[in-house]
Amino acid sequence: MYLRPHIIELPKKVIVGSGVISKIPDVLKELNIKGKVLIVTGPNVYNIVGKDVEYQIQDHGYDVQVVIVRDSTINTLRHVREVAKEVKPNIVIGVGGGKSIDMAKYVAYEIGKLFISVPTSASHDGIASPFASIRGLGTITSVKARTPAVIIADTAVIAKAPRRLLLAGGGDLIAKLTAVLDWRLAHRLRGEYYGDYAASLALLSAKHVMTFADIIAKGGEGAIRIVVEGLISSSVAMCIAGSTRPASGSEHLFSHALDVVANYPALHGEQVALGTIMMSYLHGKNWRRVKRVMRKVGLPVTAKELGIPDIKIIEALTKAHKIRPERYTILGDRGLTWEAAEKLAKVTGVID
Repeated sequence: MYLRPHIIELPKKVIVGSGVISKIPDVLKELNIKGKVLIVTGPNVYNIVGKDVEYQIQDHGYDVQVVIVRDSTINTLRHVREVAKEVKPNIVIGVGGGKSIDMAKYVAYEIGKLFISVPTSASHDGIASPFASIRGLGTITSVKARTPAVIIADTAVIAKAPRRLLLAGGGDLIAKLTAVLDWRLAHRLRGEYYGDYAASLALLSAKHVMTFADIIAKGGEGAIRIVVEGLISSSVAMCIAGSTRPASGSEHLFSHALDVVANYPALHGEQVALGTIMMSYLHGKNWRRVKRVMRKVGLPVTAKELGIPDIKIIEALTKAHKIRPERYTILGDRGLTWEAAEKLAKVTGVID
């Protein structure tokens, strides 16, 4: 039997701990990087930590250019791309949250340079995945980008981010429970490629949150380490699979549909976690346990807690299957009727 070649690109190094952001110059030397460095960061992050990173790298003899991004739209991408073409950096470093890191990894992919991820929050697995979310590329789902060569997650820095972001990261990990079920279903019913190892790794990330919910609920650097390591593990699962399949299923389709009908009403991790409750019900799994763990760590478990009108939840459920028609999930090809969607949301207590 012929198997097509499968190229797996993985991070070379992952550094997690308090104060590790100071190791960036050492990492650049290990990678044998010389000359120009492009840092992509946000305005607030630049003032808090980005400026220090810039000076730190300059002090070691590098020519550093910083580009500030305020969103992850196609127009901002064009600006970062132009800066990169002008600077011609030998490496791109993303310092910040999802927007900065997505921009950095996508531009690094386009110009064929290495990318270092320096997350300042842990709200979703984009901190280490080989995919990026760019608004305006003709899709609201993720696109192929550069796998980070190195991930430097400073727990002391991430601890300064709002607690809500960390909980959202936990929510994104919980979502792997149904993502893997959907992937397995597509394999059985449609013959889609399914990788046991990648699936197991993604599930391990989700179970990590379920097991250590008490620690995550308490917060602090211990909670950050658990969530960050889980997010990195989930990202590695995507690297191995060559797609977002191990990490994104019907619960993500629901979240993307919610973004469309309600204009990005909450954090990504919060939305997919809410979707996981409902999709677990459809899969016949223990959705009540998922809901209990979410409540324990402090995640919203109802539309009301997220400030989303009930009607938008129902609307998103009926449209979710159309987001990626080629990605088969428990929602099937025809999706849910309005009545079925309303019943699902009510049975699971997501809406009243």
